[in-house]
Amino acid sequence: MKKSSLVLLAIAAAVIGAGAWYYNKPAADAASGGASAAAPGKGGAGGPNGGQGPTSVNVVAPKRQDVAVMLQANGTVTPISTVDLHPQTTSTIVKVHIKEGQFVKQGETMFTLDARSETANVDKAQAQVMRDRAGLADLERQYKRSQELLAQNFIAQGAVDTLRSQVDSARALLQSDLAALQAVKVDASYATIRAPLTGRVGAINVYPGSLVQLSTSLTTVTQLNPINVAFTLPESALGALLAAKQAGKVPVRVTSGGQDFQGNLTFIDNAVDPVAGVIRVKAEFDNSQTRLWPGQYVNAQLTVQTLKDALVVPQNAIISNTRGTFVYTVASDHTAKVADVKRLHSFGAFAAVSGLNGDEQVIVEGKQNLRPGAKVRVAEAAGKPPGNKKDKKDSV
Repeated sequence: MKKSSLVLLAIAAAVIGAGAWYYNKPAADAASGGASAAAPGKGGAGGPNGGQGPTSVNVVAPKRQDVAVMLQANGTVTPISTVDLHPQTTSTIVKVHIKEGQFVKQGETMFTLDARSETANVDKAQAQVMRDRAGLADLERQYKRSQELLAQNFIAQGAVDTLRSQVDSARALLQSDLAALQAVKVDASYATIRAPLTGRVGAINVYPGSLVQLSTSLTTVTQLNPINVAFTLPESALGALLAAKQAGKVPVRVTSGGQDFQGNLTFIDNAVDPVAGVIRVKAEFDNSQTRLWPGQYVNAQLTVQTLKDALVVPQNAIISNTRGTFVYTVASDHTAKVADVKRLHSFGAFAAVSGLNGDEQVIVEGKQNLRPGAKVRVAEAAGKPPGNKKDKKDSV
């Protein structure tokens, strides 16, 4: 029994070993074939002729030009001044001299209130002034005669002093009543409401016969020319903004409805908003054609600096990573060379940079898999002679 079991086990082990050898034989043959194929030789991929060829790239030459450093923001048209008209007395509207939407000049009559009571008070005050003047004139005559009698020793000095005191009192009373007359004239002037500034009238909220009080809003007058545009800029732009303002006028352009308007920066706020990190500014525009309207949404651009004779390259040529900011250029030995640059200002598809001489060939396409020192081949456009820098500059 034990012998037969051992025989069966030996047969089973032999079968398993034979099967394992059979299945492993093709893989071993393939490995040995691959090793022989990979051996150094004239046709092998690992041979001296089996490396990757030069990378095909497109290049441009940096272009020199003046670059305007512009800041852009969304702004709102705001009037320089707007006035909400209220009466300064309680009365009744007698006449409305203006219409809604009308343009008025400063000082033009807009509303007339019932002023009968105020007119009567003015007349009463004027009569009191006339009475005071008559009394003062009589006392002054008496005082003058008393001085003549005193000189002849017909009256005592005390009588003269009394008359002099009465003259002074009459003069003071006259001054008091003149001030009272001026006060009632001011009250009477409140019956005529005039335009406080030149501008456009808004909605009129009262009509003839309406009873108005101090809290009653009659209408608004808004100055439309000139007009402001208010917007905010990031606090990082504050330094350039202040420098430009100190150097002179800062031009601002706004766009609304497909139209451009030119103005100048007039106001920089005295503090940065610590929450939003922005600074509030205003620009003033001529609006004689009333193309800009209060509350209107506009796009604003202002030039804070002009980079003279700056080197400009396409944005897609610039690489930024952990190593820094750089571009690839084509060296004299047709290899990729790293040139560190600093982005001065970006505008559209281009950027003004520093760190280049201006005579480099900057790689714009084919740089994805480049490494410093890698061989490159410049792909020339058809019909362009190789190495023509002028053509490359024009292509930027």
